[in-house]
Amino acid sequence: MPRPIWTGAISFGLVTIPVRVVAATENHTIAFHQVHLEDMARVRTKKVCEIDGQELGWDDIGRGYEVSKDTIVEITDAELDSMPLPTAKAIDIVAFVAAETIDPVRVGAGYYLEAAGQVAAKPYKLLRMALERSSKVAVAKFAWHNRERLGLLRVRDDVIVLHAMHWDDEIRSPETLAPKQVELSDDEVDAAIQLLETMAQDDISHLRDHYREAVEEMLTAKSEHRKPKPVEGEAAEPAGKVVDLMAALTESMEAAKKARGETGTGDATVHDLPKKRAAKKAAPVKKAAAKKTAAKKATAKKTAGRRSRSA
Repeated sequence: MPRPIWTGAISFGLVTIPVRVVAATENHTIAFHQVHLEDMARVRTKKVCEIDGQELGWDDIGRGYEVSKDTIVEITDAELDSMPLPTAKAIDIVAFVAAETIDPVRVGAGYYLEAAGQVAAKPYKLLRMALERSSKVAVAKFAWHNRERLGLLRVRDDVIVLHAMHWDDEIRSPETLAPKQVELSDDEVDAAIQLLETMAQDDISHLRDHYREAVEEMLTAKSEHRKPKPVEGEAAEPAGKVVDLMAALTESMEAAKKARGETGTGDATVHDLPKKRAAKKAAPVKKAAAKKTAAKKATAKKTAGRRSRSA
């Protein structure tokens, strides 16, 4: 388990729960260095004063805020730490809400909260069980990286997880992004739902980062002076203009079923809409059937007339 990146306490009414914050995720991104192509030497970034051109070390660098074009005021760590914020060393729970009321776009990175010592064990478990049984999540405020943040507390595998959240004024409105004046038939919507159901899975833990694996294999091959081995996964076809939406849905569904090892069309088969040519061919059959029906009715009328005269 990585080292704690923050220590403080959860403030739950009059209850205080000492906790340590631990990163819940790992970054597996492959990092590249900038190099000089002529000799492959590393390219370094230097901190240089723009007035005298002097190269600076970390001890020479502070924090400043630009008030105007020609005025910058210095802000020290001590000044920021001394600000009278109740959330400076606390995760202050301000509300409990239903989980479904939280817009996922507001939720950011996740961190595990570890009970700090035996004294925190009982109140920690109390909060965890209260969240589980109420089916709610906690909304909290906390100060981190020189700003007060909004947070979300939920339970995962008996551990309380803290998610950083965006404030309301940080969320952009998407109203201008949705496509307008688009017509869809019920058949197309039903086909899309059937495709969704065909691709539905209860577990996605098997998904892998094929791109990272391919890059790792390429780097290993280059270091060993050989050609890279083929990596699992098929290259995606270039995106193009969809001409027949129903045909694309049908093909996608068959591909999804094939990937899951299913055979046959089953209940999820999507049928194309009847085409005009098929309708024209069927028309004479309908006319012929109509003529036969009319002839039967005329014969029946004549027979009925003869019977009435005979009577």
